[in-house]
Amino acid sequence: MPAGRTCLPTWISGIGAVTGYGWGTKHLWDGVVLGESAVVRQPAGFESVRGDDVWLSLISDEGDPADGPSRFSQALHAAAREAVEDARQRGWRPGGTIGLIHAFVLSDVHLWRDFYDRPSRRVPRRRYIQLMPSTPVTSIMIEHGFHGPCMSVVAMCASGNAALLTAKMWLDAGIADDVLVVATDVSATPENVRHFVDLGVIVVDRPPFDACRPFQEGSVGFTGGEASVGLMVSGRPDGGYTMLRGGAMSHDAHHVISLAADPEHIGASYRRALDNSGVAREEVVYFNAHGPGTRQCDTAESQLFDELFPDAAGIFSFKPLVGHCQAAAAAVEVAISCLAYEENLIPAPLAVAPGHDRLVSGLVPRQPGPTIKSSIGMGGYNTAILLDEPSA
Repeated sequence: MPAGRTCLPTWISGIGAVTGYGWGTKHLWDGVVLGESAVVRQPAGFESVRGDDVWLSLISDEGDPADGPSRFSQALHAAAREAVEDARQRGWRPGGTIGLIHAFVLSDVHLWRDFYDRPSRRVPRRRYIQLMPSTPVTSIMIEHGFHGPCMSVVAMCASGNAALLTAKMWLDAGIADDVLVVATDVSATPENVRHFVDLGVIVVDRPPFDACRPFQEGSVGFTGGEASVGLMVSGRPDGGYTMLRGGAMSHDAHHVISLAADPEHIGASYRRALDNSGVAREEVVYFNAHGPGTRQCDTAESQLFDELFPDAAGIFSFKPLVGHCQAAAAAVEVAISCLAYEENLIPAPLAVAPGHDRLVSGLVPRQPGPTIKSSIGMGGYNTAILLDEPSA
């Protein structure tokens, strides 16, 4: 987004969530408020990753088979449906043109694994069509009678923020009146987890608060998670949890995994997000960081937080609670932030070691004002959005 261009007001008016806490937004909020991590010891199925305990936050097998043959399609449908129903209950009424953006990194890995495991690689035509990432998205459009623009967004772990910013651009341009954003990642299969372990970024051999401690001493990386999150984004304030004031996206163009030593492009995305949103850095109250608990990312974000937001009340990341949900990583934290604005509470993870002097620790009353949400994707994707009071 060009610097100097101020966006029109936009609101997030409905939320749906399927996470390791359970099927439904209430389970997500109750879990983070209690401070209990959804990252738990998995009893079986990951022996190829490690011979002993594996800690992950996985979506349970409780979906409706009518929504598709896999947890991926069922979770996507459930999160989308809950977001639409929640928005309606809060007073939102559909505009003339409703679009849909689906954020994902890997599509239905379980169905594709089943396909390639078949000796003949042959399945019925209907089963093959279900492998296409377009099928569950098209099914949502059919279910709700939406006829606006429809597309998918892939920006690695920054996909949720990227989808929200794309939705906002549609609204600003008059392409749509409302946009349902859904971010889904149900890819924590043994083979995928094993390769992330080999890359040295995911930690599966210890409990979450031993492994992932964003902006604290002793953090060794992130724990893995799955989620599907729906967010109804509207150009009208009816039912708004928060105002989405704007944001920015950029790319490091440096390395396929590692961050650059100088986080200039991450910082540039933060500055452009402020400019795009019409928010002065002095107004920012909270920094909801990407915060995966890795040394590179936490160092970059804490450095920029101190440089750009010296007067902000605090920095936090929800990843020790929900796990790192890849394509849904940003969206699940945005959903929690929406509820934080609603309930005037921030359910941050409890600090377990010495760390940043402005780290938010545990459940605390929320101070009013803007929150900048950072999300950084493997390969150099940088995104930032500005959330604010719904009546700001």
